[in-house]
Amino acid sequence: MKKQLTFYFIRHGRTVWNEKGLMQGHGDSPLTEQGILGAQKAGSALQHIPFVAAYSSVLKRTINTAEHIIGERNIPLFQHKGLNEQFFGKWEGQWVEPLREQAEFKQMISDPANYKAETNGGETYQQLAERVMHAMQDIIQIHHKGNILIVSHDHTLRLLIALLGGATWQNHREEGQSISLLNTSISVVHYDSEKGFTVEKVNDVGHLG
Repeated sequence: MKKQLTFYFIRHGRTVWNEKGLMQGHGDSPLTEQGILGAQKAGSALQHIPFVAAYSSVLKRTINTAEHIIGERNIPLFQHKGLNEQFFGKWEGQWVEPLREQAEFKQMISDPANYKAETNGGETYQQLAERVMHAMQDIIQIHHKGNILIVSHDHTLRLLIALLGGATWQNHREEGQSISLLNTSISVVHYDSEKGFTVEKVNDVGHLG
């Protein structure tokens, strides 16, 4: 059976740790008032889209963002750990700015192929790519047609959308391959089982005013 799906990818709302400049990863912090408002605005912008299902990571910041986007609508919300943020090991909970001076942090930002996650005990981009693509395969296997809402994280969605657009995990941070996603931005990707993936838009924040 031919499958046709449209994915609406949303980065979670702004959090307390975002405000403080702390690394999050699998660490979790609550949404700020701005984060809640951004999620509600995303929900208003997507009010006309008939979603058949919504998915988030297992982290509370994406679950809460998804709940605010859905609002009073009757849309089933599921969690998938494959949509979790990249794991940053002992960097999580630390200030981002001092970490920028570390060689391995610089590799994480600009040289994914050589980022081994050795000093922090974290997750490589290859590991992240494998689990997020498995998550997508799981979701595609369940649904045949319709619109799917996915609420996830910056590193995870940045890599995923780049992969769906034809990049590799090794080169996805090269210029023109991907961009960092803003909180509660909307990205849209179409899937056709015969034609593959088509990226329609990335990091749309028009709804945030």
